[in-house]
Amino acid sequence: MPQEKVSSVSRTLAEFVAATSWADVAEQGHDAKRAILNFFATALGSAHDPAVTIALRTLSPFSGRQTSMIIGRSEWLDALCASFINAISANLLDFDDTHPETIIHPAAPVAAPVLALGQARRLPGRDVLTAFILGVEVECRIGNAVSPRHYARGWHITSTCGIFGAATACAKLLGLPAEGIANAIGIAASQSAGNVENLPTAAKNVSVGNAARNGLFAALFAEQGYAAAPRAIEGPLGWARTMGDEADLDRLLGGLGNTWEIARNTYKPYPAGIVFHAVIDACFRLRDRIGKRTDQIDSVTVQGSALLLARGDRPVHNERDARVSIHHCAACGLLIGAAGIGEFGHKTVFQPDVVQLRQKVRADLDDTMPDGAARVSVRLVTGEVFTETVASPRGSLADPLTDRDIEAKLRACVRTGGSDWDADGVIEAVWQIDELDDISELMQRSPNLKGRS
Repeated sequence: MPQEKVSSVSRTLAEFVAATSWADVAEQGHDAKRAILNFFATALGSAHDPAVTIALRTLSPFSGRQTSMIIGRSEWLDALCASFINAISANLLDFDDTHPETIIHPAAPVAAPVLALGQARRLPGRDVLTAFILGVEVECRIGNAVSPRHYARGWHITSTCGIFGAATACAKLLGLPAEGIANAIGIAASQSAGNVENLPTAAKNVSVGNAARNGLFAALFAEQGYAAAPRAIEGPLGWARTMGDEADLDRLLGGLGNTWEIARNTYKPYPAGIVFHAVIDACFRLRDRIGKRTDQIDSVTVQGSALLLARGDRPVHNERDARVSIHHCAACGLLIGAAGIGEFGHKTVFQPDVVQLRQKVRADLDDTMPDGAARVSVRLVTGEVFTETVASPRGSLADPLTDRDIEAKLRACVRTGGSDWDADGVIEAVWQIDELDDISELMQRSPNLKGRS
């Protein structure tokens, strides 16, 4: 869509969102349920992580009326605080969904606030699902408009664009007209933040939590009449230019309502940065080829794009480093033949043979390889060299996880996260979310929560 024909990005998106009903997005319902199912899996997997417990302890004294639950736990907070904590919980393990074109993790910043708001106001599941689909659409389209330069410049795109999805979805769920939705998007533009340098730390999760909470905050302010500049995104001093890019309006608005970004979403089989999944798969194949000779590995070379090296060619000091480490992913794939939550936990990260093999891994740039691909070569002490290249790792659009895979992931995350929530009950309720008269029927899946009004 040529820029001269667009008076305002916020208004164009808002008019589309305001006019869109469940009937218009019903065909995207299954993809949206997959995303929400994966959201619950990842949140349940880290429900009792120290970072979640600390956040809960910090925010609880400031919470208002306790209307919304913390996933995987028995505590309740107000919708704003619950949005924050459930978003960081879903993003904590680097196990969440991924939109390949932007590397946005769409569900955490959008599902957390719409579920918290929906529970606080006891809204129907169909309305929540509709709002979620539209929020994902807006956050990913805005991400498309500034990718890949935005992320490469150091902005954590899940946080910076996730807030637009959260604001849009919550404004839709509140029933705001187009003007109110546009204002919510504009108010969100003043709160967008998060940087890539913080990826190996809990500060990354803070910005994802802020995206969820502040998106709801923006929608609530818009509901009360707060206004924003019409061109808060694409104006000469707007969000896109402030962060260093002209917004590509063709990618932002082209095909709006005809193509859907939720259909392009992918789901991780491994709790690590998405760009490392090809490394893991290649190492699994190499392990099969070299058999029991892992103790004879002399060196490992991982080749990939500049993005792969920028994100993962780093020393490993803790579990967070391991989830974004080429060296640790290669060591787990080759030595252990697994890459689950346990393989990125403290015990395995500091296991002597894993540490030793990490030191034998070298990362090299190959400009010919696309983002998300990897080539791994293993040299044995005998001089033999084995090489595997993976362009489409497991979980990608070319090799997606099945519905049953995501269900199994949720069950495993309930176990590893130490939650008492009913995994099968969550799974059943998510698949039926559009039939729920009150979204609270999905949220109350703990023996400590059932029956609470």
